[in-house]
Amino acid sequence: MALTGAGVLTAMPSFAANTSTKGSNMRKPLKGNVNHSVSRWTYGDLTIEELCQTVQDLGFSAIDLVGPKDWPVLKAYNIDSSMCNGAEISLEDGFIHAHLHDELEKRYLKHIDLVADAGYTNLICFSGNAKGMSREEGLENAVKGLKRILPHAEKRGVVVFMELFNSKVDHPDYMADNSKWGIELCKRLNSKHFSLLYDIYHMQINEGDIIRTIRDNHQYFGHYHTAGVPGRHEIDGSQELNYEAIAKAIVETGFKGYLAQEFIPTPKTKASRIVSLQEAIQICDV
Repeated sequence: MALTGAGVLTAMPSFAANTSTKGSNMRKPLKGNVNHSVSRWTYGDLTIEELCQTVQDLGFSAIDLVGPKDWPVLKAYNIDSSMCNGAEISLEDGFIHAHLHDELEKRYLKHIDLVADAGYTNLICFSGNAKGMSREEGLENAVKGLKRILPHAEKRGVVVFMELFNSKVDHPDYMADNSKWGIELCKRLNSKHFSLLYDIYHMQINEGDIIRTIRDNHQYFGHYHTAGVPGRHEIDGSQELNYEAIAKAIVETGFKGYLAQEFIPTPKTKASRIVSLQEAIQICDV
């Protein structure tokens, strides 16, 4: 179904079903042990309608990192906004910066209401770059800033997630660049409405030891992202991580959140990029 200009749902032919898929079955049943998702920005060459159609054809029902303007389209397709965004200032300017707390509080209180009113749960946030700040000062500032919004998140049933990035390759100077710092922040906040977005790609680059870290600290990780290392591309045999084993370890912890694909597909055609997504979903569908 699709939204017309008048907001009326109309039939739309399946996008993914009409693309070449190397003879693969786009509707291969999933096992149901993993809640799959895909990050919107990695498939930015598709319209939001095309991505919704693709997700449906692959058999799952969630898209990560979608803001309010696209939520009506997701709702038309019965697709969950599994990690909402749009409240942040930038990746570099986050909750470790006390001088930004007033602005962040205003943005996040408003966005928490938007997320809750839309029927969603998850909202992303960022630590920001250190810019000479010590890790302890960053923790203290982040606790103070986040405590200004978490009571409202609890009231509205929203969970705020801080994403862990690598600072070695992609995000130099980012404060929340390791699981230890993020876990300490969780402990100090001690809130069921704050969690970590454990990005497997980023943490492999910065610290490795992925499966043991997940097993030992899974209570602090409420959402996962994938991508191949090195390069942030497909999660197949072309890279160093065993995503089937990682997905099994996540499932074994009793995890009920989302595992979202966030790799950058390498094929040049839309059809082949969709095959990359299909293959990634199957790898993680343990």
